[in-house]
Amino acid sequence: MRRNILLGRDEDISDNKGQRWKNMILLALGQKKMFKRPVPAFLHLAVYAGFIIINVEILEIFLDGILGAHRLFAPVLGTLYAYLIGFFEVLAVLVLVSCAIFLVRRNIIKVRRLNMKELLGWPREDANIILITEIILMALFLTMNTADLTLQSRGAEHYTVTAPFWVTSHFTGMFAGLSVPALLGVERGCWWLHITGVFFFLNYLPYSKHFHILLAFPNAYYSKLIPQGEIKNMPEIQNEVLYMMEPDKAPPATAEQEHKRFGAKDVTDLSWKNLLDAYSCTECGRCTAVCPANMTGKKLSPRKIMMDTRDRLEEVGRNIDANKTFKDDGKALLNDYITVEELRACTTCQACVEACPVMIDPLAIIMQLRRNLVMEESNAPQEWNLMFGNIENNMAPWKFSPDDRDAWVNG
Repeated sequence: MRRNILLGRDEDISDNKGQRWKNMILLALGQKKMFKRPVPAFLHLAVYAGFIIINVEILEIFLDGILGAHRLFAPVLGTLYAYLIGFFEVLAVLVLVSCAIFLVRRNIIKVRRLNMKELLGWPREDANIILITEIILMALFLTMNTADLTLQSRGAEHYTVTAPFWVTSHFTGMFAGLSVPALLGVERGCWWLHITGVFFFLNYLPYSKHFHILLAFPNAYYSKLIPQGEIKNMPEIQNEVLYMMEPDKAPPATAEQEHKRFGAKDVTDLSWKNLLDAYSCTECGRCTAVCPANMTGKKLSPRKIMMDTRDRLEEVGRNIDANKTFKDDGKALLNDYITVEELRACTTCQACVEACPVMIDPLAIIMQLRRNLVMEESNAPQEWNLMFGNIENNMAPWKFSPDDRDAWVNG
């Protein structure tokens, strides 16, 4: 994944480190932009906090297995242990409920941004797999604790006696009819399924869009600090104009001199930050939900732009893996993945950039692809070509001679 990201053009993003650390803390850790929609933000925060904090309990479960112990931290923490596990249980319930609500929103209510064409097939399955896995893991954790408390109350050997836990202590009655061997089977079975599920989840994560859990942090750190809408000039274009006006400043042409593309045709023409954006996208669709072009029925979906960029980058990576170096496959990001119709629909309004919780910038990719269309392929709408011609000939977008610019004052 790191190799693929570094296939992009170099881009220096080392300025203003203080502001970048602040962005990372507020956007990635604090999820500041999520709270524009309070209810989904609270549910997401519950899942996020549960994922991070419950890992402390997973550490104990893991060490118990390695050392043949049981509730290793209980004697060390004393009465604090029950409060800690109780807090984890509350988080587990919040995670379970939140994931269930997310499943309902995706598969029953069918919220529009979560059921668009680009999510058909694997993207939808991927989201459901993660949500169902989270629900199962939390259910196993809570069931394990309930059986554990019941075994404690019956004086079962090896089970450290603790104070009641906040949630599961209210459900021990559900196991009242089970014998101690049966309870042991339930508790041990949940323990093994839980830790196995955690290991499965961690191995699956890098192959899933949910790897954004980790990539959101560097992506927020390296996010654009210049004002939204400010587009970087291309030194290559500026030099072309300079050499045309002052030919003596042009460097001598050499046979080895390689033409550097104007804009981007494939993923390797984009910057590494554009490619990091693509890997960081979790396909939430907030960008597409606020896109005015998409709202009016046009084909443009900023989320699809990011998904297509990631898919093409993965394809290029597999090509390199198979051939040791990239072997031309006759395909490119432009036209084969992202169409001219999609690119022309963009109004550059910045709504997608503003909506993204971790400052992914679909517009930067769109602009680079459009630059390539116009500058390399001379592919522009007729209205644009008329304007280009006027600027070239009259130094203004309108079809008036520079000598006639003040004619409007006559009379």
